[in-house]
Amino acid sequence: MSKRAFIIVLDSFGIGSSDDASPADQGANTLGHIAEHCIVSRNDSLKIPNLCRLGLNEALRLSSGSYGAGLTCHDNYQGAYGFAVEQSAGKDTPSGHWEMAGLPVLKDWGYFVDHGQGAFPQELIDVFVEKAKLPGVLGLCHASGTEIIQRLGQEHIDSGKPVVYTSADSVFQIAAHEKHFGLDRLIEICHIARELVDDYRIGRVIARPFVGGTAETFKRTPNRVDLATPPFEKTLLDHVKDNGNAVYAIGKISDIFAGHGISQKIKSIDNNDGFNKLMQASQKASDGDLVFVNLNDFDSQFGHRRDIAGYAGALESFDKQLPEFIAQMQPGDLAIIAADHGCDPSWPGSDHTREHIPVLAFGPEVKTGSIDRRGSFADIGQTIASHLGLSALKHGISFQ
Repeated sequence: MSKRAFIIVLDSFGIGSSDDASPADQGANTLGHIAEHCIVSRNDSLKIPNLCRLGLNEALRLSSGSYGAGLTCHDNYQGAYGFAVEQSAGKDTPSGHWEMAGLPVLKDWGYFVDHGQGAFPQELIDVFVEKAKLPGVLGLCHASGTEIIQRLGQEHIDSGKPVVYTSADSVFQIAAHEKHFGLDRLIEICHIARELVDDYRIGRVIARPFVGGTAETFKRTPNRVDLATPPFEKTLLDHVKDNGNAVYAIGKISDIFAGHGISQKIKSIDNNDGFNKLMQASQKASDGDLVFVNLNDFDSQFGHRRDIAGYAGALESFDKQLPEFIAQMQPGDLAIIAADHGCDPSWPGSDHTREHIPVLAFGPEVKTGSIDRRGSFADIGQTIASHLGLSALKHGISFQ
C-alpha cells in the first residue's frame, strides 16, 4: 500500500483567539463570527456540512468553548479533529506555514512601524530608489493593498513611481501597474528590495501588480510574487525531497519556502483554480509524495477586506468541492486541512488575527475522533513525517 500526504491550507481560517493574543486580537474568531453573521444577516446557517462531518464544529468547540451558530454536529465523524496553538512569535504567513512543516519561528521578524513620519527608514528608501533607478516612490505607509492603489494608482501611472507600503506583517510591498510600469520591471525592483531588507529581518517582499484605467477599475492581478527569506533550517518539505520523493507546491507555497524543498511549483489564480490543481497533482503523486496547497482567497480577498459574506461564500464553495477530493483518495493517503493564522473578517482593522487553527485529518486509514489541543502547528508536519516513514522532525508530536 502506497502512502501519500496532502496539506490543504485554508489561508487565515482561524477558530478562536490564542491565549497569547494581544489585547487587540482577544476575542477574534474567524469561523465563529462568520457562522454568527450568516444566522443574523441571511437568517440561515453557514452551509459547510462536509467540513463539519470531518469534525470542524467540534474543533471550534475545543478551541473556543462553543459550537458555531447553526453548524452541524455529528455522532460519527469521518476525520480526526482538533486545534493547534501557534508557537511562532508572529501571526504571519511564513511563520504559520514553516511551523506546519516542522519549523517554528521563535524569534520575531522585523517590522516597519509608523511613528507618524512614515513607516520606512529614510536611508532604506534612498538606497532602494538609487539602486532600482527610480524617480521616487509613493505611499511609504501602512495600508490596505486595494485602498492604496485606488488612492495612488493614477499618480503612480503619471509619475512612474511605484507604490511602497507595509502592514502589521513583516512585509515590504510594492504595487505597480502591469502595463504602464511592467510586470518584469516590478519583479526586478522587488529583487533589489529583497537584498536591502535582509538587514531589517523582513520576512517577505511582495510584488503587487495591478491593472485598470481609473481608481474605480484598478484591480490587483494573480501575478503576485512573494520573495521570502529562506527557512533557516530544513523543513518537512526538504526531508520529503531528500528521501527521493516529490513535493508538489500549489499556490504561493513555493514562494513561502523560497523554493526550498520544492519539486514542482504550480501557480494558481484563485481558490477554484487551486482546488483544480490539487486534483491534478493528486493524479500524479505517488508513494511517499507530498502535495501542499494554499487557498489564498480566504485571506487576500475576504479576510483582509473584511468581507464576511464573501468569506462565507468561499467556505461554502470549498465545502462543495471537498467530496470530489475525498472520493479520489487512495488507500494509504493522509490529508490534513489546516490554516496558517486567523484573519477575522468581523474584526476592526485589516490585519491578521492571532488565532488557533483547525486540524482536520482524514483518509481511508485515519483514526477518527478528537485529537484535542495540539501544542504546536508542527504536530502537522510530524504526523506527516511519521506517515511517510521519514525520520522524526525536530519539533512536533504525531497524532496518528
